[in-house]
Amino acid sequence: MTDDQTPRALHRRSLLLGGAGLGAGLVTSDALLDFPAAAAGTTTTQYFHGRFDRADTRDWHYLPFTMPRGVRELRVHYDFTPHDTGLGYSTNVVDIGLFDPSGRGLGNAAGFRGWSGGARRRIRVNHHWATPGYLAGPLTHGRWHVILGPFLIVPPGTPWKVRVTLLHGDPVQPAFVADHAPSTVAGTGPGWYRGDLHLHSVHSDGQWTPSELVAQAQANGLDFMGTSDHNTNAATRVFGRHVPDDFLVISGEEVTTRNGHWLATGTTPGTWVDWRYRKQDHELGRFTDLTHSRGGVAVAAHPFVPVAGTRWDFDPSYRQMDAVEVWNGPWGVFNQRAVDAWHAALVGGRFTPAVGNSDSHHSGQVVGLPQTVYRAESLSTAAILDALRGGHCWVAESSEIGLSFEGHGSVTLTNTGESGDTVTLVGGEQLACRLDVSGVPGCVGQLIGPTGVIAGAVADGSGQLTVTADAAGGFVRAEVRRPATLPVDPTTSQTAAPMVALTNPIFTA
Repeated sequence: MTDDQTPRALHRRSLLLGGAGLGAGLVTSDALLDFPAAAAGTTTTQYFHGRFDRADTRDWHYLPFTMPRGVRELRVHYDFTPHDTGLGYSTNVVDIGLFDPSGRGLGNAAGFRGWSGGARRRIRVNHHWATPGYLAGPLTHGRWHVILGPFLIVPPGTPWKVRVTLLHGDPVQPAFVADHAPSTVAGTGPGWYRGDLHLHSVHSDGQWTPSELVAQAQANGLDFMGTSDHNTNAATRVFGRHVPDDFLVISGEEVTTRNGHWLATGTTPGTWVDWRYRKQDHELGRFTDLTHSRGGVAVAAHPFVPVAGTRWDFDPSYRQMDAVEVWNGPWGVFNQRAVDAWHAALVGGRFTPAVGNSDSHHSGQVVGLPQTVYRAESLSTAAILDALRGGHCWVAESSEIGLSFEGHGSVTLTNTGESGDTVTLVGGEQLACRLDVSGVPGCVGQLIGPTGVIAGAVADGSGQLTVTADAAGGFVRAEVRRPATLPVDPTTSQTAAPMVALTNPIFTA
């Protein structure tokens, strides 16, 4: 069954510039809605209502109602009046989610029953099935809560109404059974594996079904993909039904806080990571620690999108992150700002591995643009995450691009390294680097060190290029860009040109 969804203007990619917003004033009675028990086959309905009209209220509003015994299905419908600015985002948006009697406290995964942000107006939950983004399961007797999250509220604000309907009767059968994706692809060994760890399905604000995402990723030359729906673990419980034997799906979540988004990637399927905190609450470390304890990594997402709630307002050193997404979606100015900041950190002696992901929500956003290519011991969640932590990876705009980036001592040829590796130099040696790239017609490849461009070359007519240089200075990394016109001096900065590929550095010691 298909639930009503809001117009495309409210999908999270559209809201990337409206993000997690500033909150708003609440005018409502938060009295408990007490539902009495009723005969099987009957339906009971009650309402919450109010208005958000100011920007100084708390971030989250909890609407309590009692669930009697003998409920077959819960239905929630809500209305509000968003305003489409025409600038790619909406104001006066109200997110929605659900907690059951197990609790709604910060980090209480037992009580979490789903989240859909502003992407859906209707929610259904029963023992067998739930609206995507929500968790099917028992409709337990006790106090439940609808959670509302207003953001970007501007005058005159928006009225809202929440309708809670209970269908009474025996539980819908059979009970839901999770089907998690396998964490490894059998028979694989060391190699370079392509993947996209930032993708959205119908389980948050995307239009892709899980099977469509897998098919699209494979069609675009990927070996694996990651689930990263906003603030919910619902998708991780169903991808096992859709993944073929030769493809890897890595479970995860995009944790969409009020001060920035991050990917909790590679956690045990079914893990839920809370998002209800700001920088001043000093809770980020608690949830990155949780992510690590469940086998995952934390990746700062699209850090330079210039809107409160979406940009990265936590520690700019990414101290609690395992990697930073310097390239999100089609290349643009905010990606360049991320690369600039990342390079400045490298010069300052601080290395956070760089990755790129598409953040695709629908067919208008290409899965695998960009993608990250990892040097891993096998096609498995654990091996991919090990590669990510070490920066043993490079980023490209498509699977048409092949790249090799290596370095060794200019005299001691046996000590070699690739992206993320450290090459020990002896006796005043320099790092002898070689970059080979294919599938990049009209592009410029460059080796870059702490002081800027070391060497560069332009691709030949077949789309191949090679750059070699001996360098000193602590690290060398590589970029491939597409200048607007040729000829071009490949030894000059190309930061105004779109990125085609970039690597993590090779370091020297």
